[in-house]
Amino acid sequence: MTAELFQKYETLRNILSNLGSVAIGYSGGIDSTLLIRVATEVLGNNALAVIGRSETYPTREFEEALALAHRFGSRFRVVNTEETDNLKFRENPVNRCYFCKTELFGKLHGIAAEEGIEWIADGTIVDDLRDFRPGMKAKTEQNVRSPLLEAGFSKNDVRELARFLEIPIWDKPSFACLSSRFPYGFGITKENLMKVDAAETFLRDNGFRVFRVRHHDDRTARIELGPVEFQRMFDNGFRAEVVRRFKELGYVYVTIDLQGFRSGSMNEVVTEEEKKAVG
Repeated sequence: MTAELFQKYETLRNILSNLGSVAIGYSGGIDSTLLIRVATEVLGNNALAVIGRSETYPTREFEEALALAHRFGSRFRVVNTEETDNLKFRENPVNRCYFCKTELFGKLHGIAAEEGIEWIADGTIVDDLRDFRPGMKAKTEQNVRSPLLEAGFSKNDVRELARFLEIPIWDKPSFACLSSRFPYGFGITKENLMKVDAAETFLRDNGFRVFRVRHHDDRTARIELGPVEFQRMFDNGFRAEVVRRFKELGYVYVTIDLQGFRSGSMNEVVTEEEKKAVG
């Protein structure tokens, strides 16, 4: 560990210690995983991992989050979130994430009150400030702390510290919630969320790590692949297996995006005026 990273680690530990008790929104991604790992180390049972469960949460991510919480000896609770019952969320506007985060943070506040926990927190890092993140508004409105951000952690810092602490998913690719697979303005339904989840689970179970399945017009699946994943798609006739499985799920057209995987690619159509309009 570099001296700079060690200092950030110490700063993170001090921030968590000063919080005293905290309920952390835990997704199973590497950022919130590192946060709950260090929070458990510093605060013990005064740190609570809260895992939100809904149709927007990939099945494998949920299973992995539970396994890691057990591995760390972290205290955790699973809470069902109902963002898909919110009409504004289902309409899928460009600030969709605001409604999702509002739902999640509301649940976190309720649990924190039940448990006598003073603070709620999330895994926001420095890199998140560079992307279009309408959910940040909900974070500000609900007084959510971001210890990793406060300690100055970048994604590279998170991965390096996670590797030092022997967290097994230190190099895990990012996986945003399943609602990010739909073009803005295209209505989100529970049925289509389950369809995307099944498609991505199929790819993950067959060894793919860096990818997304984007859902277009109920008939078209657009698969984004990381650079090392393209060849695998065409090895040993696997492409035909993908087509077969996706058609079983109800897709008519199964396409591969030649630009490859881009985190947040659905944001490419959002104008600067639209971003400013939603804060």
